[in-house]
Amino acid sequence: MRQAKIFYKDIEAGHLTETDDGIYEFRYLDEYVKAYPNQYISFSMPVNATIYTERRLFPFFEGLIPEGWLLDIASKNWKLNKNDRMGLLLACCQNCIGAVSVIPIAENHE
Repeated sequence: MRQAKIFYKDIEAGHLTETDDGIYEFRYLDEYVKAYPNQYISFSMPVNATIYTERRLFPFFEGLIPEGWLLDIASKNWKLNKNDRMGLLLACCQNCIGAVSVIPIAENHE
């Protein structure tokens, strides 16, 4: 399982998870839902307590991943398969252009 904290500007908005079964889940934090009900990260994911679930990476997050020659450089530098969309998101999108940042959550190996 891989996870990331999703920030809207400097505010932690929610968590994105890729389960071991390859399912993607996004959930806004309860504090964010209460404090910022109108600051959604995507029109397709309005702010509420719903856990959004998809079999593929959500289109909004997919759009943050580099394309073309920049994708080639990123996949070579981090030795990531271009089809590892969550891996690319975690590696490349910590300091995106725009209001959203993706910060990896370290895995717990206990």
